[in-house]
Amino acid sequence: MSVLFSPAQIGTLQLRNRLVMTPMHLGYSPKGEVNDQLIEFYRARARGGVGLIVVGGCGIDRIGNAFGMTQLDEDRYIPGLRRLVDAVHAEGAKIVPQLYQAGRYAHSAMTGQPSVAPSPIPSRLTGQTPLELTTEKIAEIIASFVSAAKRAQTVGFDGVEILASAGYLISQFLSPLTNQRTDRYGGDLQARMTFGLEVVEAVRGAVGPDYPIIVRVAGNDFVPGSNTNTESQAFCQGLEKIGVNAINVTGGWHETPVPQLTMNVPPGAYAYLAHGIKQAVSIPVIACNRINTPELAEGILQEGKADFIGMARPLLADPELLNKAMSGHSEIIRPCIGCNQGCLDYIFRMKPACCLVNAEAGRESELASITQSAQTQQILVIGAGAAGMEFARVATERGHKVTIWEASGQHGGQLALAAAPPGRQDFLHLGTYLENACLELGVTIRYNVKATPENIWSAVQEEKFNKVVIATGSRPVTPPIQIEEGQEVIQAWDVLAGRSKVGENVIIVGGGAVGVETALYLAESGTMDNNTLRFLMLQHAETEKELYRLLTQGSKKITVLEMAKGIGRDIGPSTRWSMLADLKRHKVNCMDETKVLEVRSDGVLVESAGTQKFLPADTVIFAVGSRSVNELYLTLHDKLEGLIIIGDAVNPRKALDAIHDAYTQAIKV
Repeated sequence: MSVLFSPAQIGTLQLRNRLVMTPMHLGYSPKGEVNDQLIEFYRARARGGVGLIVVGGCGIDRIGNAFGMTQLDEDRYIPGLRRLVDAVHAEGAKIVPQLYQAGRYAHSAMTGQPSVAPSPIPSRLTGQTPLELTTEKIAEIIASFVSAAKRAQTVGFDGVEILASAGYLISQFLSPLTNQRTDRYGGDLQARMTFGLEVVEAVRGAVGPDYPIIVRVAGNDFVPGSNTNTESQAFCQGLEKIGVNAINVTGGWHETPVPQLTMNVPPGAYAYLAHGIKQAVSIPVIACNRINTPELAEGILQEGKADFIGMARPLLADPELLNKAMSGHSEIIRPCIGCNQGCLDYIFRMKPACCLVNAEAGRESELASITQSAQTQQILVIGAGAAGMEFARVATERGHKVTIWEASGQHGGQLALAAAPPGRQDFLHLGTYLENACLELGVTIRYNVKATPENIWSAVQEEKFNKVVIATGSRPVTPPIQIEEGQEVIQAWDVLAGRSKVGENVIIVGGGAVGVETALYLAESGTMDNNTLRFLMLQHAETEKELYRLLTQGSKKITVLEMAKGIGRDIGPSTRWSMLADLKRHKVNCMDETKVLEVRSDGVLVESAGTQKFLPADTVIFAVGSRSVNELYLTLHDKLEGLIIIGDAVNPRKALDAIHDAYTQAIKV
C-alpha cells in the first residue's frame, strides 16, 4: 500500500493521507477578508484529495503584514474564515492557518508604518532598515500570535501553523546576522531561540494541550553566516519539548543566493533537510520544496526521510493531483514546472497569483458557471504547440470533437526550445501532459500534416469541421543589420533545437530571455558531467576549487550583446537573478547598451557609449525576438466563418499568456 495515501496523525488531528498543501501567498484577499475566490480555490484542492491544507500566511497584526493576505487579527474576519473552514471540511480535508509576522521583510509602503525586527539591520528584500523591537513591543507581538491562534480555534480551524522560516520575524530572532541584541533575546543560539519558544509556549497555553500546533522552520537558512541544519535541529528539539506536534521543514530565506523553488532546483533536492530534522525529533516531520510528483513523494516517505509531504505549487497547477494518483492516472496530472511565472512573479508585482499551466487557478469561483456546450462541434486545430493542445483539451472537455494537425513529428512547439537550456527541462513535462490529456479525452492528433488553405478548406467541406483554430505559433526574426556576404548567421532557435553547429568564439545578438537561455545552453558545452563529478568527489581525486572550475568553465567563449540597458529584462524576477548568476558563474561576457552595426566574416562591429569597436567571433547567433506565423489566418479569415486564432499566432508572448488565451477562447466555443 502507498505510504502517501495512508492515514496519519498530527497530535490529535487525524488526516486521511500524508499530503499537506503548504502555504503560499495568493494575494486573493485585498482587504484581508475571506471571499468566494479564496474559498473556491481551497475547496477545489480539498475536493482533489489533499489531507491537510495550510492557509497562509495569515496576518496576526498590521505591522508585519503583506498585500492581499488573509487576516486573523480582528473578530470581524471570523464569518468569512468560518465559511472557508466549512467549505474545506465539507470535502473531507482538514485546514489550519499559518500565523504570519514578516518582521524586516514587511514593506512600509504596504503597512503604512516602519517594519520591526530584533535589530536594526537593513533588509535585503525591501531595502529598508527596521526599527529595533523593545521588550514591550515583543510582548505585544507575542500577544498578537496568541490572539490569532485563539481566533483560529474559535473559527473551527483544526490547528495552527506558526511561521518560523524563510527569513520572517521568528527566523530573524534565530539568526546571528539579524539578531545582535544583548538582552535575553540575543546572544548564543539558546538565547536567540527564546522569542520563538516564547511565542509557541504562549500559544500552547492559550489553545490548550490538545490543539495541534505545527511550526514551519528553515532546514537551512542558506545565507552565509546564518543557521544551518544543525542549528535548526536544536531549535526543533526545543519546540518538541514545549508541545509542538509537527515540524514543517522548508529551505532557505528569501534573500538566499541559493535557488529554492526555481526550475533548476532538482526535484526533491531539499528532502535531506527534513531528514536531518527527523533524525533529531520524534514528532512528525513534513518535507517540502520542489516535490512535484506523487512518485517522488512516495519515495521520500518510503526512505524514511519524512512523515508527510508538503506541496503548494503542484496543487496550484493541479488540484486533482492526489485523486488522479490514487486512481492510477498520474500521466494526466497537470505538472508544476517550477517556472514561477504566475505564482511568485505575479506576487512580486503585487498581482494575485495564477498559474502558467492551469488557467483556472484563482478563477474557480468565476468559472463555476462554465458547463458543457449545448451543441457539439467538430473543430480543427492547426498546431500541436502548447496553445493548440490546451485549446483542444478544454474544448473536448466541454463536449466538442477536436482534431489537431501538426506539421512536425512531435508535440509541444516552442516548449522543446524552452527546455533545452540546463535546468529548464521541466517545460517538456508540460508538453507531455498536454498530449496525454488530449489523447485521454479522445482528441485526434495527426502529425506530419502541413496545413495549407487548400487542404483546410477541403477538410472543412469533407469532414464537416464547424470551426478552425489557427495555433501556428511564431518564428524568429532577423534584425536589419548589415551582414557581410558569405557570413552565416544562426538563429538561437536552431541552436536550442540542436540543428546548428556552433564554433568556440560565440557572439549572441540579443540579451533577452532567449539570448540568456542560449548562452547558458552553450556554456555547458565542455563542462564536467555529473557522473564524473560524483566519481571524482567520492575518490577525493581533485580539490573542491578545481572541481568547481571544471563544472563552470566549458569549451566556448561566449559574449551576449544587448542594445537596451540590462540583460534578461523580460525574465521574471523570481528566476532572473539566478540565471544572471549562472551567466557570471560560467564567465559569459554580457554587454548591454551595445548596438550591433555590422556582422562581418570574422566578428561583429558594435557601438557602445559612442565608441565603435570590433569583437572577433567565429559564430554569430541572433536572439532578437519573433513574429507571428499568421499567414493561414490572413488568407482564410474572410473565407471561413468562425475562424479562431490563438497563442503566438496572434502575437508572440510568454507561454502563460498563450495558454491562458487558448483556455479563454476554448470556453467561449
